[in-house]
Amino acid sequence: VSQHIGDLENIETLDHFENTLALYKRLFRIEPKAVVHDLHPEYLSTKYARELPLPLIGVQHHHAHVASCLAENGITEPAIGVSFDGTGYGADGAIWGGEFLLADLSGFERRAHLSYVRMPGGAEAIKKPYRMALGYLYEAYGKELLDLPLDMLHRASEEELKTVVHQIERDFNSPLTSSAGRLFDAVAALVGVRDVALYEGQAAVELEAIAKPVDRAYAFEIVEADGEFVIETAPLIRAIVSDLDAGAPAPAIAWRFHRAVAEMIVEVCGLIRAADGNNTVALSGGVFQNALLFGEVVEGLGEAGFNVIFHRLVPANDGGVSLGQAVIASLKED
Repeated sequence: VSQHIGDLENIETLDHFENTLALYKRLFRIEPKAVVHDLHPEYLSTKYARELPLPLIGVQHHHAHVASCLAENGITEPAIGVSFDGTGYGADGAIWGGEFLLADLSGFERRAHLSYVRMPGGAEAIKKPYRMALGYLYEAYGKELLDLPLDMLHRASEEELKTVVHQIERDFNSPLTSSAGRLFDAVAALVGVRDVALYEGQAAVELEAIAKPVDRAYAFEIVEADGEFVIETAPLIRAIVSDLDAGAPAPAIAWRFHRAVAEMIVEVCGLIRAADGNNTVALSGGVFQNALLFGEVVEGLGEAGFNVIFHRLVPANDGGVSLGQAVIASLKED
């Protein structure tokens, strides 16, 4: 795994990426036989891979996360992989990020995920968490969201609010997402922590920072559809709105939200274990950089009798995806 390079979002970073590849080929005397890439067709890394005169191997983003954790921990048998992050191209074309996979180093099946919501403006919703909050509010309340007694609705212009709702209604540039990272963004905007992010994950970092322990977690609902468990987030959003309307402080809401996410992870892993018999859980993805959530999840899974594995040497975020990609690709090559 190389040094940090960063998101390939501009020509300078792409140049650094190419120079690093050339350096590694010289240092380790490598002549690649194949190139592995993310499935997202618009990633610069994917486009770069497709221009190389080498066989291509595409790997799903969240499978790579889980495989990275399995490989680091020396696990070869199937495990329950909890892959929570901001963005990853899903097998169904949606933006995944709140995924529960039954996976090993050669393949995966999705067993559960967060419910889909619209991501108004696509990548614009990553930069503007309040847009993501509107997506979740629409899922919970429909057009009536504009009548809710929320401070957040007064921090944006009436014109923009109507434009975003119109985008969601018409499914215009509003891809579906199951992303846990976007859920954290939405809650941060709802409680007034951050409406516009200067970097990805900022809203979630600041939401974690204000959380103060209180007595309970928010409710959520798990349903089964098409052979998968789906975590319905609308009850959670409605509970947060109710707390805001009652004047609950943001630190209490932040805590109840973190506890709810931890409890849903433990409960869903229990459902998957009951169905498939797997007792090892691999935690990966950038959301698990959240120390509060990570601690609550590890404790809860341990109390439920799971064997919990996680990253110690390789980054949990996208800095570790390349390891998973390489392991998966090497097995395909064999």
